[in-house]
Amino acid sequence: MARTASLSGYLELLPAERLVELHLLDTLREVFEAHGYSNLETRAVETVDTLLQKGEIDKEIYAISRIHDDDAAKEAKLALRFDNTVPFARYVTENAGHLAFPYRRYQIQKVWRGERPQAGRFREFTQADIDIVGEGALSTRADVEIAVVMAKALQTLQIGEFTLRVNSRKLSEGFYQAIGLTETAAVLRAVDKLEKIGPDRVARELSETAGATEEQARQALSLAQIRTADTSFASQVRELLPADAAGAELLEEGLAELTEVVDELNARVPGRAEADLSIARGLDYYTGTVIETVLRGHEELGSICSGGRYESLATKGKRSFPGVGLSIGVTRLLSALVDSGELGASRTVPTAVYVTLRADEDWAAAQDVADQLRARGISAEVAFSAEKFGKQIKYADKRGIPFVWFTDGDGGHEVKDIRSGEQTAADPASWSPPAEDLTPQIIHKTAEG
Repeated sequence: MARTASLSGYLELLPAERLVELHLLDTLREVFEAHGYSNLETRAVETVDTLLQKGEIDKEIYAISRIHDDDAAKEAKLALRFDNTVPFARYVTENAGHLAFPYRRYQIQKVWRGERPQAGRFREFTQADIDIVGEGALSTRADVEIAVVMAKALQTLQIGEFTLRVNSRKLSEGFYQAIGLTETAAVLRAVDKLEKIGPDRVARELSETAGATEEQARQALSLAQIRTADTSFASQVRELLPADAAGAELLEEGLAELTEVVDELNARVPGRAEADLSIARGLDYYTGTVIETVLRGHEELGSICSGGRYESLATKGKRSFPGVGLSIGVTRLLSALVDSGELGASRTVPTAVYVTLRADEDWAAAQDVADQLRARGISAEVAFSAEKFGKQIKYADKRGIPFVWFTDGDGGHEVKDIRSGEQTAADPASWSPPAEDLTPQIIHKTAEG
């Protein structure tokens, strides 16, 4: 993947890399469906107004229009989706009468953002999302389920050690209100930058955008430094509150919800989660639990899986559809693991057998052989012309095909393992390759091993 791209920010995969990507996508799909999530695909295009209502990413949205429209940039009313969540919310409101709530769905599609291309950052990339949406209300147990399912998916991918870093926006906003900070959205946006710009610059931004005093900035930063593997964060938060703090109902609600989530995660996927009160998430639609995921050995990627609870992203008249969801940046994860050699494929093509031609007129008979193999689940290709056997074998080797099939003039068959050179008699009605050669195998090598 390190090769030069003709258009920066847009990833194109070589055959072996695509096999790894398909493995990731198939694994995610299997885990999601095992937990009852149904698949959904939404359109790539949304109205600009729909996208601009959600979050602080207007500079990253790609507007689209016909090439011959006058003043296209000014008049564009449509844009490419920047994530799967906003289109999903639109889908829910438009189709609420046809859905059973709570509605569980997974969605694996490409999204587009006008980011500056760099390592792990693309303008076109694939995201894999899972969400649970309720009608009117949704239990905190949905927050737990989403996190558990995603943790199991990441475990099944065998990508190495990871940690779900969990917080509650209710907790954070309640704390800010208790210490007298009313511009909580501005505080959250500033704190969300803590790992990127450091505490001094965050404190300065808190003063400039949220009107924080030096003491309030210190308290907000102290909250962000709390990180525990259990529920002891709750007592640490209360210790930070001044004795004369105003009512903290929202804070207590957030503490209770985060305690439930962390407790259940420790029971269901032990060692995979921690409470981290620095997590804020930059998008404005999150209202409760928020989650980011760090992959050990690839901390430079930032969060490989993130999301959280939203109460009002989807509404229709007096009806509201609260939900919770998580998203994996599949392309970011794939590029890092393939480039590092931690994930690879045992061969570049699905083909297990290359059926050679002794003479051009044997092509139909060779197709019959291939069809017999395919009928038993063995992927096979047939040569187009009767070149020298050495050239046909060389082609198969270059393609990464492990076995070459020969048929002699009397109708006898032999198959050759071109890796070892071993050649044996074979019957197309019964021969099979070793199990490990039937399909390409995904090779896992963790950063630690």
